[in-house]
Amino acid sequence: MAFPPSKQSLDTPPPPTTSPKIHHAGTSKSEANTHGNSRIYCVLMGDAVSTESYTPRQRTRYRQRLMDDLEVFDRHLQEAEFIDKGTIGLELELNLVDEDMQPKLCNADVLDALPKEHADEYQSEIGAYNVELNHPPLSISGDGLRELHDGLTQRLDVVREAANKAGAKVAMIGTLPSVTTDFLHSPDWMTPENRYKALSNSVLESRGELVRIDVERQERYHEDFEDVAPESTCTSIQLHLQVAPDRFAAAWNASQAIAGVQAALSANSPLFAGHKLWHESRIPVFEQSIDTRTPELITQGVRPRVWFGERWITSAFDLFEENVRYFSPLLPEDRVEAGTPIITDGKPGLHYLNLQNGTIWRWNRPIYDPNTELSHIRVENRLLPAGPSVADIVADAAFYYGLVNFLVGQTRPVWSRLSYQDATSNFFAGARDGLYAHLEWPTLGRIPVSKLVTDHLLEYAEQGLKQLEVDPKLIDENLSIIEGRAQSQQNGATWQLVALENATAAVVSEYREAQGEQALATSDLLDAPDTPLRREAIARMLKAYIAQQQTGKPVHTWSTEVH
Repeated sequence: MAFPPSKQSLDTPPPPTTSPKIHHAGTSKSEANTHGNSRIYCVLMGDAVSTESYTPRQRTRYRQRLMDDLEVFDRHLQEAEFIDKGTIGLELELNLVDEDMQPKLCNADVLDALPKEHADEYQSEIGAYNVELNHPPLSISGDGLRELHDGLTQRLDVVREAANKAGAKVAMIGTLPSVTTDFLHSPDWMTPENRYKALSNSVLESRGELVRIDVERQERYHEDFEDVAPESTCTSIQLHLQVAPDRFAAAWNASQAIAGVQAALSANSPLFAGHKLWHESRIPVFEQSIDTRTPELITQGVRPRVWFGERWITSAFDLFEENVRYFSPLLPEDRVEAGTPIITDGKPGLHYLNLQNGTIWRWNRPIYDPNTELSHIRVENRLLPAGPSVADIVADAAFYYGLVNFLVGQTRPVWSRLSYQDATSNFFAGARDGLYAHLEWPTLGRIPVSKLVTDHLLEYAEQGLKQLEVDPKLIDENLSIIEGRAQSQQNGATWQLVALENATAAVVSEYREAQGEQALATSDLLDAPDTPLRREAIARMLKAYIAQQQTGKPVHTWSTEVH
């Protein structure tokens, strides 16, 4: 599916186009390992899948039990006691590259090299060059943001050391820019586990055609694939927000309302397979990688499995009901085969409902988790790219948690004044144009996202963090990073594009010096998409990116000089 092109230059903004509080509390040891998740599966699904394909009988039985689970969930929401306190958590997906900045297929070696005491905080991902880091949940109050910063730094140091033993480096970035089309067509990209092969097979079987990636902005990329390989290039940070069931709808609606702002402010994926595309290309690439719809089904209005949604909600049940009503089962794994209990300490396991939820990729996904003393529900905010630095990640988290907390407490909440269509348009505009996007906001009309952030939303986020009793010094420290990013117009995406220009200039200069007058005849091809010279420039840019990343400094302070 092609997305609407937007061909503004990097330096030119695009033209205009037509409560309850989040409580905070300490985290018990029993909660510490309940927020881990991969981008392919719901958190409550087991690590293994029994098969790579399913029979019609298995699919029919799964559908029947899925309907039963939905009824049980409805009763459980109305009758059961849930955890009534808010914790935060985080998952971070990472790439592994070699000395030449090419993807290195060594995640098994990296996981094997981890110290045993840390091994349960990391796991494989669909790409053999991906790993995932899970930070345990914690309270945001007091020095929680400092604890998050230090915990992430420590865990990144651990995985970097393990990667070094495997001859790799860690790249924390939205889409790995050095990945090539040839690499994605090779059969070796995938982690050799049933769950990943089953996912890819199910997408292709449902679609009945090759996977098509078609994205355009500054340049256009168009290619068909025989599996979901492009999905492996999309690495994210996923923020968790635990809330009581009666507060879930407000938290989810607020998260949807600010999704466009988040996508624009934190864009870090401007390159895919050697092409300059959306500032957050991860959004359309991910959507298209696991789209089970043919063009005819798209025309008919069939909903995509990677979905922003279509309406504001009144209950968490609304989202789970949509999952059952609108989407056929993709991985109809039986509960017995998966080893999932019917009841977990008196709470329904809801294997079928959770597995279905895990194969519908909402940008703000609802999660039901029975694996704590009481059941709990949380919002999983999935739209942020990985990186650029730990400081940026924690600042993004502070901005999100503070802003959501403020918005859910408004007398007239923003979602009562912003149409869902505008929220959807904001999301894709923010992903496409990054810090140069113009977004719609109640009473303000269409406004540059940087102005919306600096003049309005930063103050809201600050008030929300104060309500959460966050250390004032940490509020200032983290929101000043957001302010600096918006004012400088330098996030991960703009840094990559400017740094790539500088790297390209250096590569072209060296090429012309070596080739002499012969180079002049091909000067118009020197910066074409996915050429050897473009690939060399990307490798140099990525090497500089990783070096800057390891300093821990926020991206708006990075030098764009690349040689």
